[in-house]
Amino acid sequence: MYNSINDRRRAKEVKGSVRLAEARDMAAILAVYEDARRFMAANGNYSQWGPQKYPREELLREDIALSRLYVLERGGVICAAFVIAEGEEPTYRVIESGAWPSERPYVTVHRLGSLSGEHGCAAEALGFAEALAAERGLTVRADTHADNIPMRRILEKRGYRYCGVIHVRDGSPRLAFELDK
Repeated sequence: MYNSINDRRRAKEVKGSVRLAEARDMAAILAVYEDARRFMAANGNYSQWGPQKYPREELLREDIALSRLYVLERGGVICAAFVIAEGEEPTYRVIESGAWPSERPYVTVHRLGSLSGEHGCAAEALGFAEALAAERGLTVRADTHADNIPMRRILEKRGYRYCGVIHVRDGSPRLAFELDK
């Protein structure tokens, strides 16, 4: 099931419970993302999600319908929401100022938002995604805005390698990372 001791360690990092999001969770999920936008703005990252109030409810409903939006709960409270998308991410086809370290199949973690008062939720969510990917023999990719210093630190601390710059659908640049263990 797990390929290494690190995979087992990552799976054990999840102290809350992770499950697929359901439509009934929408109010709590929207509150998580609103809190995440406030935290990002307070930490110098005004443009990644704030101006367009990303992610929109319609996109989140689509993620739920596609069974790829997950929530992390602690004590019955949703403290993080995130997408694990398996398969090719179209915006990752072209990478500038670097390269992907592998061409192996991967999952992409998108839209990782957490409550700012709940320490460690983002890392816990990543740990779940990493364990799921390891079970399936996949690598993990993620991208973030250059100004999202907290997310960059989490990715680097967890062993993700900076790979270069990709451009999201609106053309804006994002720093791309991969964990291949």
